[in-house]
Amino acid sequence: MRIFGIDPGSRRTGYGCIDTDGSRCRVVVCGAITVPARTPFSDKLTRVYDELASLLARHRPACVAIEEVFFARNASSALKLGHVRGVAMLAASKAGLPVAEYAPTEVKRAVVGYGRADKRQVQQMVALLLGLDEAPAPYDVSDALALAVCHAHTTSSPLAAARSVGRGGVRSWRQYRPQG
Repeated sequence: MRIFGIDPGSRRTGYGCIDTDGSRCRVVVCGAITVPARTPFSDKLTRVYDELASLLARHRPACVAIEEVFFARNASSALKLGHVRGVAMLAASKAGLPVAEYAPTEVKRAVVGYGRADKRQVQQMVALLLGLDEAPAPYDVSDALALAVCHAHTTSSPLAAARSVGRGGVRSWRQYRPQG
């Protein structure tokens, strides 16, 4: 399965595409969409959308994993991040791709094993899990790859299959009940 991870940001939007067979993951492409600081915000959104749409068309993933909105102290920054996130979701939706959303702590738990891991720990673990010689940089790129890896781990686990069982889905491993 090919998974495309997006780490939206108003200054830089990271992306990372991986292939997985359920046990191993490998990088297809990764990078960051950077727009000059003095570019009008509406033009930044257009550029992020256009580049993501192009990448999704070129690499044809099965799905997109994107970070959920987190609460920020600065309302203006959070609003801008929300706009970029919306543009990323629009690009995925227009490409006909399902979108999975993950909280930052969920991604860290899936990749590092600890929900409060710092960015450097995530970066190093992504390099290890993907067999990279160097840690992906900047953090926006490693975070996007971490989102894709998180989705790969989430969809290949017994819990993932159980999430779709029952009304409202399973919220934790404690609620998982094997079928049969």
